[in-house]
Amino acid sequence: MRLSIWALLLVAAAYAGAWAWQQPFMERARMGWRLARMPPPASLAMPVRGVAAARVADTFGAPRGADRRHEGVDIFAPRGTEVLSATPGIVGAVRQSGLGGRQVWVLGPARERHYYAHLDAWAPALAPGEVVWPGSVLGTVGDTGNARGTSPHLHYGIYGAGGAYDPLPLLRAAAADTPAGAATDGD
Repeated sequence: MRLSIWALLLVAAAYAGAWAWQQPFMERARMGWRLARMPPPASLAMPVRGVAAARVADTFGAPRGADRRHEGVDIFAPRGTEVLSATPGIVGAVRQSGLGGRQVWVLGPARERHYYAHLDAWAPALAPGEVVWPGSVLGTVGDTGNARGTSPHLHYGIYGAGGAYDPLPLLRAAAADTPAGAATDGD
């Protein structure tokens, strides 16, 4: 049986595509495809090293002035404490602006956006497009933006298709999943 030239070209293209998909330069595309197919997380890793979920106050929705509400939780820790990615994802932005000061945005599972704000510093060489995993260092706790002069903390928020929602139940769910007696950061 003889294959036509078109069939051979199609087979060659399929092999080339399969090879390319596995190459390091396609890591971001592979991660984006996976993230879009993942459901929203049922639990989240603590985004500040050494802080127990039980120590985080539920401030989501608290009034902030006359015209806005708090769209996250504030996680207090000493200045310079590492801020970690709570999920796998792709860094969408590393910037300094507005209320959040130094901030990092990560596109996570179900294409939700995770917001890490008031950072004192960013992780060295952190840049948009970088693939991160739970525990990847994003920066350090600080008081930039509208937090200037307050106790150092991380403002952590999650934005899904319906807007901001409270991350604290997911942080507490991860803490509850930790087996009794297991070593954890700060528990």
